[in-house]
Amino acid sequence: MTTHQPQPATPGPLPVIAPHGDFDEDTLPPLEAQVREAVNAHGGLILDAANITFGDSTFLRLLMTTHQEADLRIAAPSPAVTRLLSIVGADQVLNIHPTLEAARNT
Repeated sequence: MTTHQPQPATPGPLPVIAPHGDFDEDTLPPLEAQVREAVNAHGGLILDAANITFGDSTFLRLLMTTHQEADLRIAAPSPAVTRLLSIVGADQVLNIHPTLEAARNT
């Protein structure tokens, strides 16, 4: 397993990524690429999770790995995301905000 060192953040606000739909092993790669690009360029990102309808263990792994490497803020998680994070206890670890505005103002 390769460990990535956090990159220095580019000045300015964190970029927002707002994916839609289901994320599993087959559909995750494009989102993972967007997340990696944001982390490499800005040192973090805000994930607007309002329109994510499903996430499996690969989606959860992406969130946890990104949280360890960078400034990850999860905004407005959908009921599906809230449930997933709650079931595994990740809601106690991740930086979760009720709204996009709250995540931006952190």
